[in-house]
Amino acid sequence: MAPADHRALFLHGLAGKAAVWQPIAAALPGGVAADAPELPWHGTADPAWAHRPDPGRHLVAAVRDDHDVVVAHSMAAMLLVEAYAGGRLRPRPTVLLCPFYRPDPADFDWPTISYYLTEFHRTFSEALRVGETARFPEARREWLARSLRDQVGPYGWTRWFETYLRTPFLDLAAIGAPVLVVSGVDDVAARPEDGRALAKALPRARFELLDGCGHFPMIERPDRLAALVRDFFEESLELT
Repeated sequence: MAPADHRALFLHGLAGKAAVWQPIAAALPGGVAADAPELPWHGTADPAWAHRPDPGRHLVAAVRDDHDVVVAHSMAAMLLVEAYAGGRLRPRPTVLLCPFYRPDPADFDWPTISYYLTEFHRTFSEALRVGETARFPEARREWLARSLRDQVGPYGWTRWFETYLRTPFLDLAAIGAPVLVVSGVDDVAARPEDGRALAKALPRARFELLDGCGHFPMIERPDRLAALVRDFFEESLELT
Protein backbone atom coordinates (compact mmCIF):
# COMPACT_ATOMS: atom_id res chain seq x y z
CA MET A 1 0.00 0.00 0.00
CA ALA A 2 1.37 3.41 -0.96
CA PRO A 3 2.04 5.82 1.89
CA ALA A 4 -0.51 8.56 2.52
CA ASP A 5 0.18 12.00 1.11
CA HIS A 6 -1.65 13.73 3.98
CA ARG A 7 -2.74 12.94 7.53
CA ALA A 8 -5.96 14.00 9.21
CA LEU A 9 -6.52 14.07 12.96
CA PHE A 10 -9.93 13.50 14.57
CA LEU A 11 -10.47 14.66 18.18
CA HIS A 12 -13.54 13.56 20.13
CA GLY A 13 -15.36 15.59 22.75
CA LEU A 14 -16.02 15.16 26.45
CA ALA A 15 -17.11 11.59 27.29
CA GLY A 16 -16.76 10.66 23.61
CA LYS A 17 -14.74 7.92 21.96
CA ALA A 18 -12.41 7.56 19.01
CA ALA A 19 -14.65 5.02 17.26
CA VAL A 20 -17.29 7.70 16.63
CA TRP A 21 -15.19 8.96 13.69
CA GLN A 22 -15.20 5.72 11.66
CA PRO A 23 -17.96 6.72 9.18
CA ILE A 24 -16.28 10.07 8.51
CA ALA A 25 -12.74 8.72 8.23
CA ALA A 26 -13.92 6.03 5.81
CA ALA A 27 -15.14 8.70 3.40
CA LEU A 28 -11.91 10.71 3.25
CA PRO A 29 -10.38 11.43 -0.16
CA GLY A 30 -7.68 9.11 -1.47
CA GLY A 31 -4.23 9.87 -0.14
CA VAL A 32 -5.50 11.06 3.26
CA ALA A 33 -4.87 8.84 6.28
CA ALA A 34 -6.71 9.31 9.56
CA ASP A 35 -5.60 9.28 13.19
CA ALA A 36 -8.21 9.23 15.96
CA PRO A 37 -6.64 8.97 19.41
CA GLU A 38 -8.54 8.15 22.59
CA LEU A 39 -8.24 11.32 24.64
CA PRO A 40 -8.04 11.38 28.46
CA TRP A 41 -11.67 12.57 28.74
CA HIS A 42 -13.15 9.59 26.85
CA GLY A 43 -16.40 8.04 28.03
CA THR A 44 -14.95 5.49 30.45
CA ALA A 45 -11.99 7.57 31.60
CA ASP A 46 -10.82 7.86 35.17
CA PRO A 47 -12.15 11.29 36.24
CA ALA A 48 -8.71 12.06 37.66
CA TRP A 49 -7.77 13.46 34.22
CA ALA A 50 -9.54 16.65 35.32
CA HIS A 51 -7.86 17.05 38.68
CA ARG A 52 -5.09 19.15 37.16
CA PRO A 53 -5.76 22.38 35.23
CA ASP A 54 -4.99 22.89 31.55
CA PRO A 55 -6.71 19.98 29.77
CA GLY A 56 -5.42 21.57 26.58
CA ARG A 57 -2.01 20.06 27.20
CA HIS A 58 -3.43 16.63 26.34
CA LEU A 59 -4.82 17.91 23.06
CA VAL A 60 -1.59 19.72 22.17
CA ALA A 61 0.30 16.46 22.71
CA ALA A 62 -2.01 14.65 20.28
CA VAL A 63 -1.38 17.03 17.36
CA ARG A 64 1.74 16.31 15.30
CA ASP A 65 3.48 18.41 12.66
CA ASP A 66 2.40 15.95 9.96
CA HIS A 67 -1.30 16.40 10.74
CA ASP A 68 -2.30 18.55 7.77
CA VAL A 69 -5.95 18.91 8.77
CA VAL A 70 -7.88 18.48 12.02
CA VAL A 71 -11.51 17.72 12.86
CA ALA A 72 -12.52 18.43 16.47
CA HIS A 73 -15.83 18.04 18.26
CA SER A 74 -17.35 19.95 21.17
CA MET A 75 -14.86 20.42 24.04
CA ALA A 76 -11.95 19.36 21.84
CA ALA A 77 -12.98 22.05 19.35
CA MET A 78 -12.81 24.69 22.10
CA LEU A 79 -9.42 23.48 23.30
CA LEU A 80 -8.08 23.38 19.75
CA VAL A 81 -9.16 26.94 19.01
CA GLU A 82 -7.62 28.04 22.29
CA ALA A 83 -4.33 26.31 21.42
CA TYR A 84 -4.27 27.95 17.99
CA ALA A 85 -5.11 31.39 19.37
CA GLY A 86 -2.50 31.12 22.12
CA GLY A 87 0.30 29.97 19.84
CA ARG A 88 0.58 26.49 21.34
CA LEU A 89 -0.21 24.89 18.00
CA ARG A 90 0.28 25.95 14.39
CA PRO A 91 -3.14 26.70 12.89
CA ARG A 92 -3.99 24.39 10.02
CA PRO A 93 -7.15 23.69 8.02
CA THR A 94 -9.71 22.65 10.63
CA VAL A 95 -13.30 21.49 10.93
CA LEU A 96 -14.94 22.51 14.21
CA LEU A 97 -18.05 20.49 15.04
CA CYS A 98 -20.58 21.92 17.48
CA PRO A 99 -18.11 24.29 19.17
CA PHE A 100 -18.88 26.27 22.30
CA TYR A 101 -18.15 29.98 21.91
CA ARG A 102 -19.45 33.29 23.19
CA PRO A 103 -17.95 36.59 22.05
CA ASP A 104 -18.73 38.68 25.14
CA PRO A 105 -18.16 37.90 28.85
CA ALA A 106 -21.61 39.37 29.50
CA ASP A 107 -23.06 36.42 27.57
CA PHE A 108 -22.39 34.27 30.64
CA ASP A 109 -25.11 35.15 33.13
CA TRP A 110 -26.45 33.18 36.09
CA PRO A 111 -29.25 31.47 34.15
CA THR A 112 -26.67 30.25 31.61
CA ILE A 113 -24.47 28.78 34.32
CA SER A 114 -27.48 27.21 36.03
CA TYR A 115 -28.61 25.59 32.77
CA TYR A 116 -25.24 24.03 31.99
CA LEU A 117 -24.86 22.78 35.54
CA THR A 118 -28.29 21.32 36.25
CA GLU A 119 -29.01 20.17 32.68
CA PHE A 120 -25.52 18.89 31.89
CA HIS A 121 -26.79 15.32 31.47
CA ARG A 122 -29.04 16.39 28.57
CA THR A 123 -26.05 16.42 26.22
CA PHE A 124 -25.42 12.77 26.98
CA SER A 125 -29.13 11.99 26.64
CA GLU A 126 -28.91 13.39 23.13
CA ALA A 127 -25.94 11.16 22.31
CA LEU A 128 -27.78 8.08 23.57
CA ARG A 129 -30.91 8.93 21.58
CA VAL A 130 -29.11 8.10 18.34
CA GLY A 131 -26.76 5.34 17.25
CA GLU A 132 -26.59 1.90 18.82
CA THR A 133 -28.31 2.94 22.06
CA ALA A 134 -31.40 4.31 20.30
CA ARG A 135 -33.11 0.95 20.79
CA PHE A 136 -32.92 1.24 24.59
CA PRO A 137 -36.02 2.35 26.52
CA GLU A 138 -36.02 6.03 27.37
CA ALA A 139 -35.72 5.35 31.11
CA ARG A 140 -32.55 3.35 30.57
CA ARG A 141 -31.07 6.03 28.30
CA GLU A 142 -31.79 8.64 30.96
CA TRP A 143 -30.06 6.51 33.59
CA LEU A 144 -27.05 6.06 31.30
CA ALA A 145 -26.91 9.80 30.62
CA ARG A 146 -26.77 10.59 34.32
CA SER A 147 -24.16 7.86 34.77
CA LEU A 148 -22.00 9.51 32.10
CA ARG A 149 -22.45 12.85 33.84
CA ASP A 150 -21.30 11.28 37.09
CA GLN A 151 -18.37 9.64 35.30
CA VAL A 152 -17.22 13.05 34.05
CA GLY A 153 -17.66 14.39 37.57
CA PRO A 154 -17.55 17.90 39.02
CA TYR A 155 -13.89 18.40 38.10
CA GLY A 156 -14.50 17.38 34.49
CA TRP A 157 -17.51 19.70 34.28
CA THR A 158 -15.43 22.52 35.73
CA ARG A 159 -12.58 22.01 33.23
CA TRP A 160 -15.12 22.04 30.39
CA PHE A 161 -17.01 25.11 31.60
CA GLU A 162 -13.96 27.18 32.47
CA THR A 163 -12.72 26.55 28.92
CA TYR A 164 -16.07 27.86 27.66
CA LEU A 165 -15.74 30.92 29.92
CA ARG A 166 -12.39 31.79 28.34
CA THR A 167 -13.71 31.90 24.77
CA PRO A 168 -14.52 35.66 24.73
CA PHE A 169 -10.86 36.44 25.39
CA LEU A 170 -9.27 34.36 22.62
CA ASP A 171 -7.16 36.10 19.98
CA LEU A 172 -9.05 34.64 17.04
CA ALA A 173 -7.32 37.01 14.62
CA ALA A 174 -4.22 34.85 15.09
CA ILE A 175 -5.93 31.90 13.39
CA GLY A 176 -5.29 32.49 9.71
CA ALA A 177 -5.95 28.95 8.46
CA PRO A 178 -9.22 28.04 6.74
CA VAL A 179 -11.90 26.76 9.11
CA LEU A 180 -15.26 25.09 8.59
CA VAL A 181 -17.64 25.46 11.53
CA VAL A 182 -20.56 23.01 11.66
CA SER A 183 -23.49 23.23 14.07
CA GLY A 184 -26.77 21.35 14.43
CA VAL A 185 -30.13 23.13 14.41
CA ASP A 186 -31.36 21.10 17.40
CA ASP A 187 -28.20 21.19 19.52
CA VAL A 188 -29.20 21.60 23.19
CA ALA A 189 -25.57 21.98 24.33
CA ALA A 190 -23.57 24.08 21.86
CA ARG A 191 -26.11 26.51 20.48
CA PRO A 192 -26.09 27.15 16.73
CA GLU A 193 -25.55 30.81 17.66
CA ASP A 194 -22.21 29.80 19.18
CA GLY A 195 -20.99 28.26 15.94
CA ARG A 196 -22.25 31.13 13.83
CA ALA A 197 -20.55 33.71 16.08
CA LEU A 198 -17.28 31.78 16.06
CA ALA A 199 -17.25 31.53 12.26
CA LYS A 200 -17.93 35.26 12.02
CA ALA A 201 -15.04 36.05 14.39
CA LEU A 202 -12.46 33.88 12.62
CA PRO A 203 -10.58 35.45 9.67
CA ARG A 204 -11.13 32.59 7.19
CA ALA A 205 -14.13 30.58 8.31
CA ARG A 206 -17.47 29.58 6.90
CA PHE A 207 -20.50 28.22 8.74
CA GLU A 208 -22.71 25.23 7.96
CA LEU A 209 -25.96 24.55 9.85
CA LEU A 210 -27.31 21.01 9.65
CA ASP A 211 -31.07 20.44 9.76
CA GLY A 212 -32.37 17.49 11.73
CA CYS A 213 -29.21 17.36 13.78
CA GLY A 214 -28.20 18.01 17.38
CA HIS A 215 -24.83 17.86 19.09
CA PHE A 216 -23.52 14.73 17.36
CA PRO A 217 -23.52 15.17 13.57
CA MET A 218 -21.04 12.31 13.12
CA ILE A 219 -23.79 9.99 14.41
CA GLU A 220 -26.96 11.82 13.39
CA ARG A 221 -25.95 13.00 9.90
CA PRO A 222 -22.83 10.96 9.02
CA ASP A 223 -23.33 11.05 5.25
CA ARG A 224 -23.87 14.81 5.13
CA LEU A 225 -20.98 15.48 7.50
CA ALA A 226 -18.68 13.14 5.58
CA ALA A 227 -19.45 15.05 2.38
CA LEU A 228 -18.73 18.41 4.03
CA VAL A 229 -15.46 17.16 5.51
CA ARG A 230 -14.39 15.53 2.25
CA ASP A 231 -15.08 18.70 0.25
CA PHE A 232 -13.27 20.84 2.81
CA PHE A 233 -10.24 18.55 2.74
CA GLU A 234 -10.13 18.52 -1.04
CA GLU A 235 -10.31 22.31 -1.18
CA SER A 236 -7.84 22.92 1.66
CA LEU A 237 -5.28 20.33 0.55
CA GLU A 238 -5.82 21.02 -3.16
CA LEU A 239 -6.40 17.34 -3.84
CA THR A 240 -7.19 16.17 -7.34
